[in-house]
Amino acid sequence: MEKLEMFKAIASPTRIQILDWLKDPERNFGDQEGIDLVEIGVCVSQIKDKLNMTQSTASQHLSILNKAGLVNYQRLGKWTYYKRNEQGIKYLSEIIAKEL
Repeated sequence: MEKLEMFKAIASPTRIQILDWLKDPERNFGDQEGIDLVEIGVCVSQIKDKLNMTQSTASQHLSILNKAGLVNYQRLGKWTYYKRNEQGIKYLSEIIAKEL
């Protein structure tokens, strides 16, 4: 994980909001038709709806977070599910504590 990519990713209020929502997906996104929000993640369409953005814009934000190592995704059928990468977030926290 490149430090600069991580800092760029969290420079956006929208991406900070996504990370915050994904911290407690059950509270922030509710039921997802039998999908375990904690284990599998949140469908991009639910994130898009909550952001009130187009799917392409929401996907762009999620892609930046993924490239920075702050979220992971998995595809199930035609759907993509996102969840926080706690190791990546811990790594970012350690960088801030040690280097800034």
